Amino acid sequence: MTKKNNIILIGMPGAGKSIVGKELAKRLAMEFLDVDEYIERMENKRLQEIIDEVGDNGFVEIEKKRVLELNLSNYVISTGGSVVLKEETMEHLRKLGILVFLDISLEILKERLTNLNTRGVVGIKSGKTIKEIFDFRQPLYRKYADLTVNFSREITLYKAVDEIIMILKNRKFV
Repeated sequence: MTKKNNIILIGMPGAGKSIVGKELAKRLAMEFLDVDEYIERMENKRLQEIIDEVGDNGFVEIEKKRVLELNLSNYVISTGGSVVLKEETMEHLRKLGILVFLDISLEILKERLTNLNTRGVVGIKSGKTIKEIFDFRQPLYRKYADLTVNFSREITLYKAVDEIIMILKNRKFV
């Protein structure tokens, strides 16, 4: 598979991948795919239901299977936060396009994630805190990212999308 012209957003649940992805796709005249929604559609269950039934490891295997099915072009793809837990999944995404890490602070993340027991976050059901999940995943997101965009409290959705587009244009990706 040759490298495709997709923009793949990675980061913690609550980082804004879906909302940023939709706006980015609109502005760049690209299609949009939310991997979590794709998994829910294909499995005919909510993410939390899947985790409740098969556990964290089972969910990560389902996520890997569904991501490996993807062979898209000209898409902005919003991934689930747990996608970084499988190297094979990340290598496939890397072949699909440029990986953009939406990095936010733990403080902002805690403010946004108020529905941890129903949201479908891998690790919560097995007793991990959001800080433990954050601390474990951050180095993985950084490892796989082609570029990292840091979000602060002051940045708006439109400024965030502007920044991503500017960086992608500077790298001659778009």
